[in-house]
Amino acid sequence: MKKINILCLLSLLVFTGCDDILDKGPLDTFTNTNFWKNEGNISGYANAFYEDFTGYGNGTGFGDFYYKTLSDDQGASSFAQWTYLTAPATSGGWKDSYVDIRRANIMIEKVAETSMNGEAKNHWIGVGRMMRAWDYYHLVRMYGDVPYTDKALDITDEGVLYGPRNNRDEVMDKVLEDLNFACANIRDVSSKNTWSRNLAYAIKAEICLYEGTFRKYRKAEDYQTAPDIEGAKKYLKETKTAAAYIMGKNYKLGDTYQGQYNSTNLFNNPEIIFFKQYKKDIFSHSLIDYTCSSTPLNGMSKNAFEAYLFTDGKPLALTSEDKSDLPKLIKKGSAGSVFSISHLLKVRDKRLEQTIDSAVFYVGRGFTRFDVGMAMSSSTGYGVSKYDNEEIPVNYRNQTGSNYTHGPLFWLAVIYLQYAEAAAELADAGGEAITQSDLDKTINLLRDRVGLPHLNQNVGFDDPANNHGVSSLIWEIRRERRCELMFDNWFRYWDLIRWHQLDKLDSSINPDILLGANLSADPEIASNKDVTLKGNYMDASRGQTRTFDKRHYWYPVPTGQITLNPQLTQNRGWGD
Repeated sequence: MKKINILCLLSLLVFTGCDDILDKGPLDTFTNTNFWKNEGNISGYANAFYEDFTGYGNGTGFGDFYYKTLSDDQGASSFAQWTYLTAPATSGGWKDSYVDIRRANIMIEKVAETSMNGEAKNHWIGVGRMMRAWDYYHLVRMYGDVPYTDKALDITDEGVLYGPRNNRDEVMDKVLEDLNFACANIRDVSSKNTWSRNLAYAIKAEICLYEGTFRKYRKAEDYQTAPDIEGAKKYLKETKTAAAYIMGKNYKLGDTYQGQYNSTNLFNNPEIIFFKQYKKDIFSHSLIDYTCSSTPLNGMSKNAFEAYLFTDGKPLALTSEDKSDLPKLIKKGSAGSVFSISHLLKVRDKRLEQTIDSAVFYVGRGFTRFDVGMAMSSSTGYGVSKYDNEEIPVNYRNQTGSNYTHGPLFWLAVIYLQYAEAAAELADAGGEAITQSDLDKTINLLRDRVGLPHLNQNVGFDDPANNHGVSSLIWEIRRERRCELMFDNWFRYWDLIRWHQLDKLDSSINPDILLGANLSADPEIASNKDVTLKGNYMDASRGQTRTFDKRHYWYPVPTGQITLNPQLTQNRGWGD
């Protein structure tokens, strides 16, 4: 029984819970002995991996866009604390990944045994190896060292089941091997919502950029290991190669920045590599439930607002444009009045006006984007409109779990950012120099779309807000990534980890990450008991502080796993 229990906790043998495991036959075999010979069956089996891509969420469940409020980009409607303050007994992040890893290992082994032709066999093995890599990548970035296996284990494999954690660098090198096989063997098809070679290269670019920068910036004193510059250079080169492959295909930027996020048809968007399809009345999500809610929506932070460049291409401290952040009271007749920020948005990066509303609003001074329903309020005064589609019927915009806009998962703008960052980081690490051409075919195409001046190798200024300790060029590329991918796909949190900048989420050191709009123009604000100010700015902290500790670079290993297998050991700082 001990073996069954540990398998349940490790999720190495089961697809469902432990309750009925004894009633089932071996999960790596099927009554139909021809199952693995039929591509239709294998495709159906592989469909389960699509659940690894959360996108906009499912139904009323939250996804990886907008709702990930543990960052310096948002003030949450309820205080966003660290994911864990103590080590949990169980964790879906641990369990679910190992469920999928075993599923992938079964698929890889069984397909290899078939008599299918080599092209078909390698395609499906490639899909299995790509998804195994994807799951190990998520495990490693959360936990660091993790148990590694590339076979479908059973209860006789005690040495692995009760074994120690494998070094994270070794695991990631295995991940790279899987990705290279996938890129070489998955079919080169044009589909945007099924397995393709383009998707494999896009996944490889994301993973290799994370790994390259993580190895470059990690610190031994922060419960990690010393930087590995040669390893970093290897992965940064792989990032450039993977991104360049995608850039050589027939993708191009969409006409508008916002068009990737609020569309009901991403099939025809030339920027999209892979997306999650939703369908009216059949498969929906809750991403824009906040368009009509009595609960304050998660607003943009003052820190994020100030990250956007002005139209002269300069940051807040250096611009010659009007740098005021004070809203203007605009009378709207019988509809009342609003505090407009349209004048503030006109002198800034156009992505800002396509990301937030043109007015500030909060409890006591609501705002609506349409004529029916209750007025919205924001935790910071800045409301997020980026994902809203005004062409969708109102009752689908304001009802829980009813929205059906498609969710981008991998798209060209991200590839451009990955290539540019990898090129700059590689040059900074002593590798191949970054060229103006590198910037012109990536960052500057994004800037062209939003009307900003081009970024040059020689930036021409040093932003006083640069608190990452990096070159001006790398800082501006990071700014570009932040503004282009604002609130997207949980990027910002993991960016801060791989750059070794997680301390920027300490609100006692960086209070502006929990501040919002300047409300000093509201003559009634002093008597508004529902709004707290710090100076002139709306305060979303609700009197709480988020304090950074270096242990937060890793999630704690679930204690239930360590109880069953003491060799796992706990991450440092979590009760070890």
